Amino acid sequence: QVQLVESGGGSVQAGGSLRLSCAASGRAFTYYTVAWFRQAPGKEREFVARNGGSTYYADSVKGRFTISRDNAKNTLYLQMNSLKPEDTAVYTCAAVARNLPVLMWTNSSAYDYWGQGTQVTVSS
Repeated sequence: QVQLVESGGGSVQAGGSLRLSCAASGRAFTYYTVAWFRQAPGKEREFVARNGGSTYYADSVKGRFTISRDNAKNTLYLQMNSLKPEDTAVYTCAAVARNLPVLMWTNSSAYDYWGQGTQVTVSS
């Protein structure tokens, strides 16, 4: 069992940067596959990035966002640079205690644990 708590959201102008954090409680965080998802108003939740031995990004954020983790601190990060208004959403971290097949990396139903989300608002 693991609990996830996000922080670091806020409001920023287009072109700016934010770093989100996701603190995990519980043991064996090292062995979890972790990811960030986001959901904009009126839209479905979408995959952003994944870290589980390797990293993988949605095309919409590739080259601008970086997912990383500090297993000693049980913390997942999402560095977001060159933010755009279309990045505005509630960002949520997710985790699952196993490796996922490649086809499931971006599928929210594959992840068992979720944080409460943090709002990111990018103004033009």
